[in-house]
Amino acid sequence: MAKKIGIIIGNRRHFEDSIYQSARERILKVLMELKIETVILEQNDTTKGCVSNLEEAEECARLFKSNKDDIIGILVSLPNFSDERSIANAIRWSELKVPVLIHAFRDKTDEMQRNTRKDTLWGKISVCNNLRQYGIAFTLTQKHIEDPETDIFKNDITRFIATCRVTVGMRRLRVGMIGARPALFNTVRYSEKILENNGISVETLDLSEVFNKMTELSDHDENVKLRIVEINQYLGCKTCCDDHAVLKMAKLLYIIEEYIRMQKLDIISFQCWNILHKELNISVCALLSILNNKNISAACETDVTGALAMHALVLAADGPSAIVDWNNNYGDNEDQCVFYHCSNFPKDILDDEDAANLPVIAFKSGEEAKNCYGIIEGKIKAGDFTYCRITTDDVNGCIRAYVGEGEIMDQALDTYGGYGVARIESMEKLIHYICMNGFEHHVAINRKIVADSVYEAFTKYLGWDTYYHMQKNNR
Repeated sequence: MAKKIGIIIGNRRHFEDSIYQSARERILKVLMELKIETVILEQNDTTKGCVSNLEEAEECARLFKSNKDDIIGILVSLPNFSDERSIANAIRWSELKVPVLIHAFRDKTDEMQRNTRKDTLWGKISVCNNLRQYGIAFTLTQKHIEDPETDIFKNDITRFIATCRVTVGMRRLRVGMIGARPALFNTVRYSEKILENNGISVETLDLSEVFNKMTELSDHDENVKLRIVEINQYLGCKTCCDDHAVLKMAKLLYIIEEYIRMQKLDIISFQCWNILHKELNISVCALLSILNNKNISAACETDVTGALAMHALVLAADGPSAIVDWNNNYGDNEDQCVFYHCSNFPKDILDDEDAANLPVIAFKSGEEAKNCYGIIEGKIKAGDFTYCRITTDDVNGCIRAYVGEGEIMDQALDTYGGYGVARIESMEKLIHYICMNGFEHHVAINRKIVADSVYEAFTKYLGWDTYYHMQKNNR
């Protein structure tokens, strides 16, 4: 995904030239240090590359339009009071429907003379007023006035970029659903039409087609051989998987990846059980783990909206997500629970010891009690995490979600599959909300703290009804 942001440096011409010249240099220096690519007027395009009148607004809009495929957000930086109408018009005329961050430089109490003052506190209020009138959604920095060199601004711009990635990435998305919904799982029903109305397309593939392709694929195909190597390297394969099971897994992985490529998919969901177990004596979990570790969100049990939640977290965090069950209580502690799946966890979220040599367990499946290979085991790495769930509210015809943050505890359990003991403040309140609002038993998790960015993208820019389960340290 493109990661450029458009920059509008505001100005009002009766302020001293040195103020906005210095501001432009300072803001670009900080963005360059953060490795954020920019689209900005050259200094000879307008008055030192600023936007202070209608003609300069038009010039800025033309520049942004010509880079529309690259720009995922707009930063408005105010070195002085600035012309609020020009800024609003530049954004409107650019026709970009991307997040907008409003920033303003600080005044100094010993620089209040005509040639040094900035009046940015007042100017930022006026810009926001005009954007509201224009119907342009925008984001504020944590402090009304911030200098760009401060850590608080750097955190703001980093969080804003995450919001941009989520907003743009979720607006035009293609999801693959491989196999039918498991008959026992009404919980993962969803509305394709509601998703389509929000720019999210679902492409389906029947497992019979997958099985046919696997039969036709030669055991000696070079693509299959490459997947065998990849699977063994990824798993560190001192496992109980036999060569025949790995061969079938390699064929399946290649077919999934070809389907992703041919259909130009961003993410997938898969009917993980129980047809694979019965027909092939393998599980797809390890393969989904491989995809998840590449930031290609892959949910089990054909949980399409679960895969969407995983993807939103991937976009915000720029790192892999997992999907887990709200599975067990943890003793009498009402703020702790056990996350579990059998599992498709990416190795990047697992304890280092588990990730270095992933146990791929075999278990007995079906009446004939055959071995079934490909289930990942491991404990989720301790530390902070973000959780998210997306669903389609078919009764009200909309997308709904919840998001929040918690901590994975460094506690082991005598169990199998993938697991982690999670701590979330006021978890009873959250679980009550999930139940009363008809959410699914799955939730996506990511090891980075990105709930603010996801919530803002969902609510302010995508228009999705979203509950933020706040904790004491949330702002």
